[in-house]
Amino acid sequence: MPTDNTITMSNAQQANETWEKLSDNERFNSDLAHHRNDFTTLFGRSLFFAETCLQHPEWVGAMLIESIPDEPHTFYNYAVAQKLENVKSEDELLIVLRQCRHFYMAAITYRDGLNKQTITQSLAQVSALADVLITSAYQWLYTMLSTKHGVPWGENGPIHMYILGMGKLGGRELNFSSDIDLIFAYPEKGMTNGEKKPIENQQFFTRLAQKLIQALNKVTPDGQVYRVDMRLRPFGESGPLVMHFDAMEDYYQEQGRHWERFAMVKARVINDDNSEDVASLNAILTPFTFRRYLDFTTIDALRNMKHLIATEIRRRRLSNNIKLGAGGIREVEFFAQSFQLIHGGREPELQSKSLLTTLDKLADFEIVEPDVTEQLRTDYLFLRKTEHTLQQCQDRQTQTLPDSEWEKNALIAVLGFSSYDAFMAKLQSTMSRIHGHFNELVEEAKDTHTSEDTLFEACRDAWQLSLDKEEFSTTLTPFISVEEAQGICTQLQEFKTNQRGYRMGQKGEDTLNKLIPEILCVLIKFDPSKANNVLKRIFGVIDSITGRTTYLDLLLENPNVLQQLVKLCDRSEWIANEIKRFPLLLDELLTPLYLQQQNSDITTSKYEYAQELRQTMLRVEHDDVELAMDTWRQFKLCQQLRIAASDISGSLPIANVSDKLTVLAEVLLEHVIEAAWHQVSARFGVPRHLNDDELGFAVIGYGKLGGYELGYGSDLDLVFLHNAPRQSTTDGAKSIEAQQFYIKLAQRIMHLLNTKTLFGQLYETDLRLRPSGNAGLLCCHIDGFERYQQEEAWTWEHQALVRARGICGDISLLSAFNTVRHNILSIHRDQPTLSTEVSEMRAKMRKHLLTASNQKVDLKQCVGGIADIEFMTQYWVLAHASKIESLTEFSDNLRLLDATHNAGIIDEKQSHALQQAYLALREQYHHLTLADTKYAEQTEHLSQMRETVSEYWRALFGSGAESDDSGADTDGSNDNNNKGEQ
Repeated sequence: MPTDNTITMSNAQQANETWEKLSDNERFNSDLAHHRNDFTTLFGRSLFFAETCLQHPEWVGAMLIESIPDEPHTFYNYAVAQKLENVKSEDELLIVLRQCRHFYMAAITYRDGLNKQTITQSLAQVSALADVLITSAYQWLYTMLSTKHGVPWGENGPIHMYILGMGKLGGRELNFSSDIDLIFAYPEKGMTNGEKKPIENQQFFTRLAQKLIQALNKVTPDGQVYRVDMRLRPFGESGPLVMHFDAMEDYYQEQGRHWERFAMVKARVINDDNSEDVASLNAILTPFTFRRYLDFTTIDALRNMKHLIATEIRRRRLSNNIKLGAGGIREVEFFAQSFQLIHGGREPELQSKSLLTTLDKLADFEIVEPDVTEQLRTDYLFLRKTEHTLQQCQDRQTQTLPDSEWEKNALIAVLGFSSYDAFMAKLQSTMSRIHGHFNELVEEAKDTHTSEDTLFEACRDAWQLSLDKEEFSTTLTPFISVEEAQGICTQLQEFKTNQRGYRMGQKGEDTLNKLIPEILCVLIKFDPSKANNVLKRIFGVIDSITGRTTYLDLLLENPNVLQQLVKLCDRSEWIANEIKRFPLLLDELLTPLYLQQQNSDITTSKYEYAQELRQTMLRVEHDDVELAMDTWRQFKLCQQLRIAASDISGSLPIANVSDKLTVLAEVLLEHVIEAAWHQVSARFGVPRHLNDDELGFAVIGYGKLGGYELGYGSDLDLVFLHNAPRQSTTDGAKSIEAQQFYIKLAQRIMHLLNTKTLFGQLYETDLRLRPSGNAGLLCCHIDGFERYQQEEAWTWEHQALVRARGICGDISLLSAFNTVRHNILSIHRDQPTLSTEVSEMRAKMRKHLLTASNQKVDLKQCVGGIADIEFMTQYWVLAHASKIESLTEFSDNLRLLDATHNAGIIDEKQSHALQQAYLALREQYHHLTLADTKYAEQTEHLSQMRETVSEYWRALFGSGAESDDSGADTDGSNDNNNKGEQ
């Protein structure tokens, strides 16, 4: 087929050369020579017709004598059926379909190009031919598959797949070179009745649909019948290729979108067999499309569709497009369909698939003035004639005015204009009239954004319009860089693709279409250089709430919440992931004051948490364990978000962050222990040795919990103690030994803490620091604990005891633990031996937990890192507590360093340096958690700080205690079986 580049000679010259080639062909009937004038005229107007004649000279005579009756469908049906009579294979089917298509389309071009018929006749013929080719291919393939698998069977016998023609095909107004939009449906589930290879109806019709699409869409040496588009089917590209009626009804009742109502206005069953099945299908689609009563969502949808059309025209500069441009064919269609959607439910005659019939009915019902509908009819037909002429030139789907003189001359010759300027004057006046009627259709809604807010308009266009990357970048580059714009473009495309898999309903989609431009706008205003990166985190959150329109509304209707979300997602990937996992955290953003924590002391913070949790738990029934577990987890998530938000805003110093996270854990532990006690005692009773308000039980916190240094997501190192006499039993109907009671209590506590619900774990716990580790009892007697610490514990276990403290339980038992702890830490130790054991344990830990690399730094395990400071502090306590009692008073490193300085063990400079390094490293460690990463970048400041710590380490333990690694960790493993990391 000639292309634009080959159209260089004049129309007449091209036509004459084509005639000479045709008449020289031996397959051409020379008796047709007297038609030369008609042929050369048409060759100068349609390259498609010329090329078809040259390829098939034997068709020329038949095209000339072909006479199409007023009802073309019957004619085409008979003619195509004759051609298919002897088809034995799918390959033959493809050949015949394409030859039929090309022959009859050339014949239509002959009549159109010489103005031997009207444009309405041409539209009817093109549409009827499409109907016949589609249904003929369907019938042949249905018979072929039925021979192999049997006939699909329903409750009342054989069933068929029904083909919905959408758009202009459905309205019998198909473009000359149009693609076709189809939807496939079948009546009911079941099986085929084949004896050898029966299959489910769904499987049968899916195969049939696939073969039908291939028969029409596949490009072969003979060309193509039609480009087939299936994206209008339920759920779009992610939906099944064919759907049974019940599933289709469910979809349109629950998931149908406004744009699908517009599409369904023209939906028509192409292979209508006047059966009850077709009536059933129409009974599903009609109520969805034509509502009995008008609702405001219809008006909003019309207004939005109009806005999208106007925006697309503006952004794509479609001034030379007679379909999509201002005043083009689409605006006439939208004009008519809008009134159909508004009034069609009450006036069934307005449910016509034909645009021309609809215009007549709008006048009949006095909905639109007759002179307006008549003018629109005339203008519409002029545009359709222009469109057909453009497409018949080269059999291309185009609605764009030509650039080449050849095509311009062909166009005005068919349309009867003396010059191209005269044609353009006519076209411009026509489109101007249409656009005027279109603009009067629906009053524009008042936008909360001013007309000057070009950023918002650009963001709205970026989301709502189908733009390629270059157009997208052009839209947003006045506000962000090209690189950022292209990144956002990719993300938006991926997000849209993912959204097709969600079934959120029309309301959710409407809200999302308003929300996404707002998000883009806020992101760009917040920081244009970070918009792409933060959008990825935001989309993670949006993905998690897509099915929950309440949360989408929350973000849309509360700009402050959206801005707060953007700020938090920018500063912390950990927070973004927490909100993604638990969208209930969005509620916290409604009250920004909650996110601005005060630097209150530990006692005040613990009281506030205890009071708030107590109020929250009043709404939970005493015996509703499941709800209690969820409530604790929600409480922790919300409080943790508040702390993190204050942390990244800089309103909370790192020490206060850890304090708050620690007392939050303490308050939750107290509630868990109380609940576990009630649950276990309800079954077994309570130990008989207890007095009123006694538990005989205590929880000891080690590591970060013991040292008031919990971080985000820290686990809890716990040891459970009791003081029950050996012979004590419980007083319940099912009595057990008190020792067993406390073991069951510990098990229950672990269950309440560790179980994963919809809101995750409350805390991950570790009991390996109890006497004898994993081999020991879950709950140990205080005397056994003391004996183990005196007789069996390793030095590293005494190191761990430095950071241990009583968390909750009986005061007397906690006091007994403090005595044991003091006594064990105060044991006189040989300092050289202790120095060797501590430094060797540190080296062993580093070797076990650290993988060397020059790229990243593990702040905890690296040389000069957090663990080194902790080990030095623990050494000083174990080495000097036998003489200085104050060293056993505290369990947190900062106050221990103060105590060490006050005791004269280290000087003020060293104490201050280690404290500052410890705080800085912990703060950076917290922020790495918030950034959802484990390792820090190597910086000069970090290297200097680590070197300072290392100097003090070498002075205390000697250089042999350090390894040669850089302090980086890429492995990330943390087996920690011996709990050497405290």
